[in-house]
Amino acid sequence: MLRVAVPNKGALSEAAVTMLKEAGYRQRRDSRELVLVDPEHHIEFFYLRPRDIAVYVGGGTLDVGITGRDLLLDSGAHADEDLPLSFARSTFRFAGPAGEFSSIAQLEGKRIATSYDGLLRDYLAERGVGASVVRLDGAVESSIRLGVADAIADVVETGNTLRAAGLQVFGEPIMTSEALLIRRRTAEEPEGLAVLRRRLQGVLVARQYVLMDYDVAEDLVDAATRITPGMEGPTIARLGRGNGCAVRAMVPKAETNKVMDALYEIGARAILVSPIQAARI
Repeated sequence: MLRVAVPNKGALSEAAVTMLKEAGYRQRRDSRELVLVDPEHHIEFFYLRPRDIAVYVGGGTLDVGITGRDLLLDSGAHADEDLPLSFARSTFRFAGPAGEFSSIAQLEGKRIATSYDGLLRDYLAERGVGASVVRLDGAVESSIRLGVADAIADVVETGNTLRAAGLQVFGEPIMTSEALLIRRRTAEEPEGLAVLRRRLQGVLVARQYVLMDYDVAEDLVDAATRITPGMEGPTIARLGRGNGCAVRAMVPKAETNKVMDALYEIGARAILVSPIQAARI
């Protein structure tokens, strides 16, 4: 039975649980449940602190897990990325009092507060910056005002929290992060992982694409299909009457209205869009 670690709380947890449900797996109904077995799919879910997941997977206690890239790298665990999951995106950046810093070279000899001390130490060492790292469990924005640090390194999503604390980001991003499916480094692929990975990939495709159907004159099919090439080519069928064709293709969801406008301009009609509930590509 495949053993999967899932974040037990926070935004990372909610999005991971939603994705697993969309992939057809059972998920817990009570947040107090620590383990859930889905016997139909031969899989067992363990709900753990997001920061601990890489440690359990890297140590071989669990087969795979869902966590953030930042947490994976900070842990130093013997685990690697298996599949990016395209949610919980964020950027890890330096920030300091407005107007005080403009580059990381100015951090030489300074104190930097962070919740990701392993990740930050490696980054500074690679760039030859001799700064002191102050490890905090949270609310690092307050550390400068309280005299604990001169600057901070933290995960930034909107930047509103930093601005409210009178701070501004500076320098290049330390890294970009998103949720990942991770597995133990060098280990053989566990039984059931291929199915889990394929299901999650299907959810990603279903979220990113729609199905577009339209009618178009036969002599305009080439022009229309250049607008909607699909994944491996569109499906084209003759209409029951006249000289028209019905075309179906997958289209990136973000481009839906632009594609519809382009099709209408060349003469396509009856343009319909349908969501994709699941996919295997």
